Amino acid sequence: MTNNLRIILWGALALLLLLNYQTWMHDYPAPSAVVTPAPVAGGAPAGAPSGSDLGNRIPEVPRAATAAAAAAASAPAGEAAVPGTEPRAGAAQVHVRTDVLDVDINTLGGTLDRVDLLAYPQVKGEATPVRLENHDDPQSLYQLQSGLVGPAGAEYPTHLALYSSAQADYTLDSAAELRVPLTWSEAGVTVTKTFVFRRGAYQIGLDYEVHNGGSVAWQARPYAQILRNDPPTKRSYFNVTSYAFHGPAIWNGTKYRKLDTADAQDSRLSVDVRDGWVAALQHHFVSAIVPPRGAPWHFGLAVSGQQYLLSASGPEQTLAPAASAQFSATLFTGPKLQGQLEATAPELGRVADYGSLWFLARPLFLALSFVHKLTGNWGVAILVVTFLLKLLFYPLSEASGRSMAKMKTLQPRIKNLQETYADDREKLGRAMMELYQREKINPLASCLPIVIQIPVFLAFYWVLLESVEMRQAPFGFWIHDLSSRDPLFILPAIMAAAMFVQYKLNPAPPDPVQAKVFMIMPLVMSATFAFFPSGLVLYWVTNTVLSIAQQWNINRRLGAAVAAKKG
Repeated sequence: MTNNLRIILWGALALLLLLNYQTWMHDYPAPSAVVTPAPVAGGAPAGAPSGSDLGNRIPEVPRAATAAAAAAASAPAGEAAVPGTEPRAGAAQVHVRTDVLDVDINTLGGTLDRVDLLAYPQVKGEATPVRLENHDDPQSLYQLQSGLVGPAGAEYPTHLALYSSAQADYTLDSAAELRVPLTWSEAGVTVTKTFVFRRGAYQIGLDYEVHNGGSVAWQARPYAQILRNDPPTKRSYFNVTSYAFHGPAIWNGTKYRKLDTADAQDSRLSVDVRDGWVAALQHHFVSAIVPPRGAPWHFGLAVSGQQYLLSASGPEQTLAPAASAQFSATLFTGPKLQGQLEATAPELGRVADYGSLWFLARPLFLALSFVHKLTGNWGVAILVVTFLLKLLFYPLSEASGRSMAKMKTLQPRIKNLQETYADDREKLGRAMMELYQREKINPLASCLPIVIQIPVFLAFYWVLLESVEMRQAPFGFWIHDLSSRDPLFILPAIMAAAMFVQYKLNPAPPDPVQAKVFMIMPLVMSATFAFFPSGLVLYWVTNTVLSIAQQWNINRRLGAAVAAKKG
């Protein structure tokens, strides 16, 4: 028994050291080469950090066997040598307001320059909403650009071309849908670029209607890209949300990948994809580009300092004179609401980053969502789901509890063995194992439920940390935000008391040193949990209280059975 407990303690220590090492390497990675693209004529867009020109880059177009295309072949990789793409004067903002979004669309390229999320305040109780796309502050530059591009030698409505708008303001009002058209025309070609907003939705449709009124064929391909200045977050143990991933990510149709902009390979991403998407992630919120399903699109990433450009470009279409064509894509900019994400694109829900235990976290979230619909309170949902999990693991916990209860009844005999073999630990170990075999007790059986609960606990951790549905969600009393720490540290104190009671119900380790370690464990755990989301502490407290009730009942029944045998 003593050796087994030592092995468990050393294993736990090794795991903690490994986690500390991984955290250190994550927080302080070795410096790697940063890709800086070649300069592009025209300079950086307004608001871009000095020295960066990613905002003027246009996804590369296929090289046609023409003199114009041959001249374009000398352009740096990832840029299209398209005439007329330098920023033009006369741009204006088109203001759009729906029931959930407040948006500025720049007539220069039809770029989403600002997106405010009306239902999500930055600080609970204050009026300032969360802002995603933003062009005012160079340090938080974040734009969703889009356009059409084609072979060199013609004008194209890229994100650097000037559109016109019939109105300066659009409001959804009582309608279910709001369409915001922008118009561009050149050399007989007319393009109407329309943003489609819907009530209650963070999904934005992006439609192009193109008519070739010229005398020659016109070729074009759609593209969209996310430009973001994304400085690293200073991580702190006292702020668990600082460990949430932020940066670019893609779904290539079969696999989800978070991209490391400091990695030489990821920062040169260039891949052809069907039924995929690209996204810029941050804690609780996301901007994504979803191409139409079935069509081959090309995804790319370019990095310059702290700024990255994540792009998606579609297949080329050729319009004969007097012909028309349509292009489309879907944008998403808003909170990581599972229902809306999955309705926008398959696997887009992966951006709610539940880590490697997503296969456990997703069912847990669905269970929490179902109970929340019935109760209207996420804290109550955590209590109910914890109780249901306890029922699910009840047979295993029952067997473990009976093993611990039997070991507790053997404490006097174990103490007698310790006194008898005080000077011979080897004989003590053999005598204790013989005692366990005679009484048909497995000392490790009590550890099994804890081992099984660890993945569930970690999955719960990521659900509570990453699910925007629980952001600023109140429980009651002094808990006003289940996704942040307990402001009064009352739950961690309750947790320490509950764990101490649980320790007293279980048999004490035979080794005095181990007994002292287990005795102070409740204090260590409560101090560790003090800065975890209060919803997670609520789960652990509930689970511990239920475990106490179950173990007390087992001890009572076993004690009664022993007393009956003696009588």
